[in-house]
Amino acid sequence: MNGLQMKYLKSKKAFTLIELLFVIMVIGILSAIAIPKFAVTRNDALITKGKNILSSVRSAIATERQKRVLRGDFTAIRNLTCNGSTKVFDCFDNDASNPPLEYPPTSCNKVGCWSGSGSSYTFYYNGGTCTYTLSNNRLTVNSGGCPPFDE
Repeated sequence: MNGLQMKYLKSKKAFTLIELLFVIMVIGILSAIAIPKFAVTRNDALITKGKNILSSVRSAIATERQKRVLRGDFTAIRNLTCNGSTKVFDCFDNDASNPPLEYPPTSCNKVGCWSGSGSSYTFYYNGGTCTYTLSNNRLTVNSGGCPPFDE
């Protein structure tokens, strides 16, 4: 071999098979940890979204109740969804002029959604459902396993 060939062989850089296998193994371990953690984080975000909507609706009910009392109207709030609406929490007693939420959620029966009308409302999450009942101007838990969720 002449000097040029020796220089070429010494300056050539590449990864060995063992180095590549090690990198692939590290990436595999990291993804095995990250993917389940991502799924849990997504479920936590859906539960937090549901809690925030529930809190906002409860606050809106209390505010509406106080407004009615100040006007001398002592009738109870019976409904938080307009008749025939595809939204949940979009009006008090079928009066759309004063909605409980400015941007009410669309009603659906899948994870992360609310559904219901009249006096019964259900939130769907990965662990099951939580059903709330509107009575005596309060939205309270009626049924369902709501451990991460309740009041």
